[in-house]
Amino acid sequence: MAILFVSDVHLSAEQNQITSAFFTFLSTHAQKATKLFILGDLFETWIGDDDPSELAVATQLRLRELTLGGTKLFIQHGNRDFLLGRRFLKTTGARLLHDYHVIETYNQRILLTHGDLLCSDDHDYQAFRRKTRHPIYRWILSNLPLSKRQEIASTWRAEATRQSSHKPSSIMDVSCKTVERVIAKTNATTLIHGHTHRPARHKLMSSVKERIVLGDWATKGWALKLDQDGFNLFNFKI
Repeated sequence: MAILFVSDVHLSAEQNQITSAFFTFLSTHAQKATKLFILGDLFETWIGDDDPSELAVATQLRLRELTLGGTKLFIQHGNRDFLLGRRFLKTTGARLLHDYHVIETYNQRILLTHGDLLCSDDHDYQAFRRKTRHPIYRWILSNLPLSKRQEIASTWRAEATRQSSHKPSSIMDVSCKTVERVIAKTNATTLIHGHTHRPARHKLMSSVKERIVLGDWATKGWALKLDQDGFNLFNFKI
């Protein structure tokens, strides 16, 4: 049976068609898989496990149905949902992975990551990331009133959009040196990530190793399938 990888679904109350497509994906493709890896940014914004919204509740129920059905679920934090916590994991039956996680399957040694750490030339973002991922900062943020967290999240989204419009495209993509370093450090044969919204398969190091970039869910849904026949990066219309 197959293993599936997705990233950057960006579920939000404003994009019902994406939510519908993702729920259909869970009940079809994912239900038939042995494992589903969600490599960050499942949500456009996750302000805490106490989020009572209809989207938050419905998504957790659908993920719980998936894991109860026998599909193992693994999740990494993205840059937009790094506050996913223990309550979410308990409710859904998911396991949280570290920022860099290696799996070995189908004769592959695979390094999984969201992808934002690979964009090391974006110094402003990396500084912001270090600040917001600090345990003390996260504790303070998690204990703010829900309305305040919603306000902060809205501000962050607006600022990220503003900064992105002024940054060169090359800065917002991965650093080749960083990619080579993490692959060498982990001895991985394949690197899988999202974040950049540039789905593609890249051969590395004289075509011996490969970097596979997952696409974001917008007009299309993207997923990567791995089975005995190898990798298949595919998409479907939303």
